[in-house]
This record gives sequence, C-alpha cells and structure tokens, in this order.
Amino acid sequence: MDKITEKNFLNWKNNPNLVDYLKEELNSYNSEEINDAFYKDLEFGTGGMRGVIGAGTNRMNIYTLRSANYGYAQFLLKENGEKSVVIAYDCRRRSLEFAKESARTLAKYGIKVYLFDKITPTPELSFAVRFLKATGGIVVTASHNPPQYNGYKIYDNTGCQLVPDKAEIVIDAIKNAPDPFSMELDDFDDLLKSGKVEIVGEEIDKAYLDCVKSIQVHQEIAKDNFKVAFTSLHGTSAYLGQRLLAELGYSFTPVKEQMVADGEFSTVKSPNPEDPRAFDLAIEYAKKDKCDIIIATDPDADRVGLAVLDKNGEYVLLNGNQTGALLIYYLANNRHIDKKGVVFNTIVTSPLGVKIAKSYGMDSFSTLTGFKYIGEQATLLENSKDKMFFFGYEESYGYVIKDFVRDKDSLQALLMCSEMANFYKKEGKDLLDVLEEIYQKYGYYKEDLVNIGLTGEEGAKKINRILDYFRNVDDFYDNNFKVVRKEDYELQIAKDYLNNEESKITLPKSNVIKYFLSDGSFFVLRPSGTEPKMKVYISSFSENRCCSKKRTEDIKEFVLNIVRGIE
Repeated sequence: MDKITEKNFLNWKNNPNLVDYLKEELNSYNSEEINDAFYKDLEFGTGGMRGVIGAGTNRMNIYTLRSANYGYAQFLLKENGEKSVVIAYDCRRRSLEFAKESARTLAKYGIKVYLFDKITPTPELSFAVRFLKATGGIVVTASHNPPQYNGYKIYDNTGCQLVPDKAEIVIDAIKNAPDPFSMELDDFDDLLKSGKVEIVGEEIDKAYLDCVKSIQVHQEIAKDNFKVAFTSLHGTSAYLGQRLLAELGYSFTPVKEQMVADGEFSTVKSPNPEDPRAFDLAIEYAKKDKCDIIIATDPDADRVGLAVLDKNGEYVLLNGNQTGALLIYYLANNRHIDKKGVVFNTIVTSPLGVKIAKSYGMDSFSTLTGFKYIGEQATLLENSKDKMFFFGYEESYGYVIKDFVRDKDSLQALLMCSEMANFYKKEGKDLLDVLEEIYQKYGYYKEDLVNIGLTGEEGAKKINRILDYFRNVDDFYDNNFKVVRKEDYELQIAKDYLNNEESKITLPKSNVIKYFLSDGSFFVLRPSGTEPKMKVYISSFSENRCCSKKRTEDIKEFVLNIVRGIE
C-alpha cells in the first residue's frame, strides 16, 4: 500500500462522520480490497462516473457523490440566473439514495431539483431537461454493468451528456471540493416541504411518449398478424415500453419475470442486450407465442437489442451495426424529409450504415465513442436551414431517430424496430431477408468486439502498456495485414502510409487507436470508459459472406496474438 492509498484509507477509517454501513464494510476489507478502493479517486469516463458500490475514494458512495455534485454545481453556477437540475434513477442498489443525496448537495448551492417519482429511462431524463427548461440533468445508473456497480451521468441544458471540455470544468472543481464528511446538508423531506425539491412524473411521461410516437413513418399500417416479445431486463423501460406498445395497438408478449424492477438482475447472467444469454428467457416466451421479433432493453433503457424469427423457427440475434443499417435503410426508403439528412455514428461503427445513407444522398459524420458526441452534433445542427438530423447510432446498440432526446433512446428504437418489422412482414419479408438485400446491394460487412477484462490498478497499467505498444508500432510487417492508415486520437495524428502524409485529427483527444487495412477492414483499440476492460473492435468487408467472416476472425486472432505477448 503506497502512502496516498494509506492516507486515504486512514482518513475514512478514523472519520467519526462515516455512516455505519460503510464503516462495517470498511472493516471487512482485506489488503487487496483496501488498495483497490483507495488507490485513486473514482473518475469520469465516456459514460460519466461509474464504479463498484462501497466504501472508498474509488467507490460509488454518498461521499464520492457529494464531491461530484459539488463539482457539477460549480459548473452550473458559472452562468448567471436561476439553476435547476432534473434527476432520474434506476433500480440498482442505492440508486434512490444516491439520487436523494445528489438533490441534497445541489440544494445546498441554491439549485432547484426535479426528482422523478419512480425509476425512469435515461432518454426520458434527456428529454425532461429541455421540457422543464432545466439547466442540467443527472441519471443515477450503471446501465448494463453487473449488480455491484452504480454510476452517475451528468447532462447540460441541451439534454446532452457533458462533453470533455465541459466535464473538465467539473473535474477541476471536484479537486477543490470541501471535505464531503463535513458537508452540512438539509434533510431531504425538509427540501420537499420547502419546494427546493419537486417530484415529477406523469406529465413528463406523457409528453415524452407523445414525442416518441411522432417518429412513426407508417402508423396507418394494420398491426394484425404481428407480435413482439419485449423484455426490460428488470430495468426502467418496463412501464413506458409496455404503455407505448399498448397505446399504439401492437400485440406483444412481455417477459413477466423481467418486467420486475430488480437491481440484482436475478434472471440473467448479464443485463446487457449485447449478451446473447440475456435473450434466453425472452426466446422461451417468443417461441410459445410465435412472436416475429424480440426486443430487449438494458436497465437504464438507452440500449436495445433485436432478435428476429428465421424460416426455421429459430431466433437470430442482430448486432448493433446490423440493426442500425436496417433502420437507416427503412427510414431512407420510407421517411419524407424536406432538408438534407445527416446520419451520425462513431469511429468504431461499421461503415455499412454510412454507405447506405450516402447512396440516398445524405451526409454523414463520425464522432468519438460515446453518444454525448452525437448529441453535441445534433445540437449544433438544430438551427441549420438546409440540413437536419436524420439518424444517430453506435455499434453498442444505441439509436436515436428524432433528436428531442440527445442520448440513445431504446423507446424510440423499440417503436421503430416494431414498425419496420411489421412493414416488411406485410411485404412478405422478415428482417433477415431485408438484411440480405442490403448486403447484396452494398457488400458484406462483418464485425466483432473483444472485451479483455483487466481489473484493478494492475489491470489499468496493463491497458496502458497495450496502448503504448500499438501507439509506437506503425506497421506489422505482414502483407496480410497491411496498414494503409493509422489514427491516434490521443496524439490527434492521422498517418496515411499510401501517400506518406500526416494530418491532424480534429475530434477531441481520446485514448483510442484505429488501424485501416488495405482491403477496407479496420480494427480499433480503446479502454472502456465505464468498465475495467480493454476493447478491440474489428470490421471487415468483402463481396462474399464467408470471406468477410473469415477475414474478421483472422484480424481478431492477429491482434490478440500481439496483445497476449505484451507483459
């Protein structure tokens, strides 16, 4: 244990104001747990602040939240005028407690708080910020992380998560935060009585759902002989998702056990629609009721996964790139717009969606990973006279059709995927038929994502060593993996090896490295912003399905062999 870790630990252990339940936990820590809980402060990543719940400076608890909310308050107070923040929370351990603690801290600095009356989807929070003309927003959630995690995401007045230049103001302010143990905060019930905290709910639910319904393209199509299986994976979409489908006349089968708010996520190994195992129970329901598609949302209802019934009576899970391509194709063919459309994705997303958009005369723009960057671009575009936001998505199962939400929105995706599948069924096709149609028209794209778990302080160091290695290697001296371009977003330098040129990357700094290969394939390395993982994204392209699949597998093995050799 180094001196900083020991100092942090003793400060907590000997503090008379430490709440009893955290004191008990602290006393149960072994030396390894002490080191991991105190070797650093919990940091902001691409999805805000997220970590294991418990005692320590590197843990999610009321004290780290007090410091974070102090920093956020200082960010909000930099501008003149009255300030207000909308707070939403999910069903995780201590989420409501953390939401109330955030309200208490913000109230200390004269900031009015609107707190939702129940667990609430993240996209509805984004919507509510602008609906209530608030200065900002908070969601207490750890999205699809395991049950021991919770998190804290902060938004600006546009309903968009804070991008780096804004987040840096918060981070700098946190460094000057007062001792969180000695902060004098008003009782939550007293804040309610004084009106400094106001409970909100149904009015925003209705307004939000009305906007979601406005994305429909073919609302006139009959919904007979079509059925959706729907699961919220124990999360925040259960109430509004079922209400949306019912009010629009869709026949649907809810996965009843998973419509229960459960922060332990007791029916799944992982509450993540990217994980095929999350669909196991839904598939049982879907087969029984002969559902055409299955839709699963993650616990905070910003991501959505889609499975499609094939000709053999089995359900095929689509990845985020495939679903995104299908939605762009459907919208481009069926949605009327009076301005030039712009499609937004991220640098790790398959090029297929952009290829489709461009074939319909639309523009495209790729951002860094994190939907806040897409939300930022939507804000910049909203007053354009000749262009409009058409669609935004990322490979990690996040989509938005209309930008009244400045975050990914599973309720919009739930509705549009249902409409799309119903539309094509009336034409005698399922979504797999349509996907094949897309591949035959635009070429076969195949993607893969490898998550390399590297936990704790040593894991963080290993991630840095891996990235340092790739940062200093320009080519791999292998004709099968000839690099034609390398983009280093940390150094903000792009190297074009075909023309022997360098150029500056104008996107914000990020610890991401992307390699483009001579056949149009690419791979990307980046640390997760929300989990102790190293991520490797792979995308390949071929005129042939089998060749594309094999190319992806070859690239994965090639990259992983290098990673395995880095000590």
